[in-house]
Amino acid sequence: MKFFKEIYAYREMIANLVRKDLRGRYKGSVFGFLWTFINPLLHVLVYSFVFSIIARFGVEKYYLYLFIGQVPWIFFSTCISSGAGIIQTEKNLIVKIHFPREVIPIYFVTSSFINMLFCFAIVIIISLFSGVTFNFTAYLCLPVIMLVLFMLALGGCLITSAITVYFRDLQHIMGIIVMAWFFLTPIIFPINVVPAEYIQIFQNNPMTPIIIAFRDVLYFGQVPQLSTLLHAYLIGIFILILGFIVFGRLKRRFAEVL
Repeated sequence: MKFFKEIYAYREMIANLVRKDLRGRYKGSVFGFLWTFINPLLHVLVYSFVFSIIARFGVEKYYLYLFIGQVPWIFFSTCISSGAGIIQTEKNLIVKIHFPREVIPIYFVTSSFINMLFCFAIVIIISLFSGVTFNFTAYLCLPVIMLVLFMLALGGCLITSAITVYFRDLQHIMGIIVMAWFFLTPIIFPINVVPAEYIQIFQNNPMTPIIIAFRDVLYFGQVPQLSTLLHAYLIGIFILILGFIVFGRLKRRFAEVL
């Protein structure tokens, strides 16, 4: 409780860092904040061409199916890959100012999460215009799914950012890890096409129940299965707790190592 009270006491610092990150994220670029939407849209266009024309999975409205999976994945992958170097990026703060070091990954993940919410607004609009049944009860599940995704991303960011301080190569290795993780997540294909001998790997993937839950709401227009939500929630809690434990043990020598 003392730890959470300390984090709460620095809520203004977190808010200011989030605002600074949102303002500076696309500063100097031609399209600016529009990159929040352009980036996932370009991914969808490329994958839609490849997997709806060349390698077909027989999924109706594949653009929507893919878009719903891409948006949470881009958020999560950004948090664990780009977030891996966030401690080095903010080393001047760490060396000069006393504050809970957890503030840094928290603000980074929160800023990325806000970006994702804007994208999801577009996803919801496209979903409704695509003729997906609007299920009010199902939409009530979205905040729960997003909370679980936030916990998973924050836990992952805490782990990778803390380890990278001592093992700088991890920031480069994360690109390979994220690429492999992407293809082990049912984003570009339905999970029912996975061979039976590999299905357990996909089911143990913490992003799998989250992607499935989002698609249940926004693609199929139905309430996610309770087992799917419970699976995602338990994994999210575990990764978040593990993240705080790892970060808490490694943060003590941040200033010295940096």
